[in-house]
Amino acid sequence: MSLKKSRIISTIGIFLLCFLFHFIYEWLPSSITAIFFPVNESIWEHMKLLFSAVIFYGIIDYIILQKFKIKYNNFFTSLFVSALTIIPIYLSLFLPIYYKIGENMVITIGIMLIAIIISQGISYKILKAKDFDKLNIVSLILIIVSYIIFAYLTYNPLKNELFFDTKEEKYGLNNYNV
Repeated sequence: MSLKKSRIISTIGIFLLCFLFHFIYEWLPSSITAIFFPVNESIWEHMKLLFSAVIFYGIIDYIILQKFKIKYNNFFTSLFVSALTIIPIYLSLFLPIYYKIGENMVITIGIMLIAIIISQGISYKILKAKDFDKLNIVSLILIIVSYIIFAYLTYNPLKNELFFDTKEEKYGLNNYNV
């Protein structure tokens, strides 16, 4: 198996994890699952879903890369950058359409797939690049910091439209209705 083929498999894996992850908090509500999985239908919580799908698939990806002895560099940098960049990629494609026509599940899922494909293209480039050495350690730390930020904003959301759950008409997890 080649590195390119592993990115195609990762695209499919991340895409499938997004569907599973959408319901994890609903099935297993806890303070732990609230950090990693969406707790409501806000745009922000869906960005957490994308980030987590990339990061959690990274465990499977690492096993695949090792099992098939695929040569790569910068695993943690690739993982963090692809997980982080998927958010602005998705938002830049999704928000203009969302504001123009509203929520459309087929378009939303299509945009999600496009964002995953682009982020895995970025991942491929980073995995093929020369070894970044210490940046991999920094990236691992930044993944942890990202989840600290996700945790904080899950329980203390900003009062703007990205954090607003239009279905439940509230912000965050334990927040009063507006």
